[in-house]
Amino acid sequence: MPSPARDAPPRHLARPPRDLRLDIARGWLQVSIFGAHAVGTAFGAWGIHAAWGLSDSSEQFLFLSGFVLASVFTLKAARDGAGAAARDTWARTGRLWVKHMALFLLFGAMILWAERALPLPGEAERLAWGLLAAQPFTALWGAATLLYLPNYIDILPVFIMAMLALPGFLWLARRIGAWALLPSAVLWAGVQAGAWQYWSWLPVGLDPLAWQVVFVLGAWFGRRALLHGTAVPRRGWAVAAAVALVVLGLAQRVAERFGTGLDVETAWTLAGKTHLGPLALLHGLAIAYLVAVLVPREAPWMHRAIPQALAAVGRHSLDVFCIGLFLSWSVTAALRLNPGAWWLDPLLTLAGIGALVGFALLRERRRLSPAVAR
Repeated sequence: MPSPARDAPPRHLARPPRDLRLDIARGWLQVSIFGAHAVGTAFGAWGIHAAWGLSDSSEQFLFLSGFVLASVFTLKAARDGAGAAARDTWARTGRLWVKHMALFLLFGAMILWAERALPLPGEAERLAWGLLAAQPFTALWGAATLLYLPNYIDILPVFIMAMLALPGFLWLARRIGAWALLPSAVLWAGVQAGAWQYWSWLPVGLDPLAWQVVFVLGAWFGRRALLHGTAVPRRGWAVAAAVALVVLGLAQRVAERFGTGLDVETAWTLAGKTHLGPLALLHGLAIAYLVAVLVPREAPWMHRAIPQALAAVGRHSLDVFCIGLFLSWSVTAALRLNPGAWWLDPLLTLAGIGALVGFALLRERRRLSPAVAR
């Protein structure tokens, strides 16, 4: 383990150049998350990497968010002090909570409208939004306190809780090095052992007590990348192990399509999404490692049209994610309402991806406009 004294940040840290590889990866993750939520599409079933492995985009999204936010915190702490960095992080957390509540209200309104206006009876109950219709004030209180987490909005609370704990984790990391990872690992392990689970009102899609470990690991490596110039070294044995995990995930998914592979109970225990099973965690980390050591920070192909569009999506990933939830449910509903219209699938999938990219490019244009004006 690294020595805490050697791992302390210097007083002056230079802001690293923007990692285009990171932007493109986050952009692809948002497109992939849209596909995963657009139930019934061929893209969601065959075209995203989650269809061919034991982890999906959620792990990478959370890992990269921890990576970036820890880098930002460490840089600000070196310049303005840990107190200022903590206040900045908690202010970001507050803004994320406001977005979470706005998403809850708007998405809930859409689901309740759909149940009344469309021939989708029971949609609110199917997606666990029935409490909002029956007891709206109770539902609002539950959403505000992160206890009521109906379908589609259960990942932002994981971010909120992890961001609240980020300053404390980085404080520990500075003083005791990698031992700071132990509390997070114990929380995750307790969920795997059935010792505890998150105390939400509903069965959660992503248990925050398990999923926080992905954010914390991302934060650990983000801090290392800022302090040492690289998050992880390239080692032949580590590349081989990561490739083996990816191949294992591919073999399991292919076997499942032929009705073989691990039995359902074993597969759920080892790679279930709700509790972030050990194989799902290792598979997600293996993908992150291979991208980190095999893909350059910048290359000529990254400046072509499609990678640049994905990079724009990645730079506005949180807002794109929120819009993608509305679009993916709309695609799912349209396919359910028109089961025989095969042409709707490619049309709506392309339209949804186009809308996400178009929104990101518009935001990017607005972001760059002041700089161009100056």
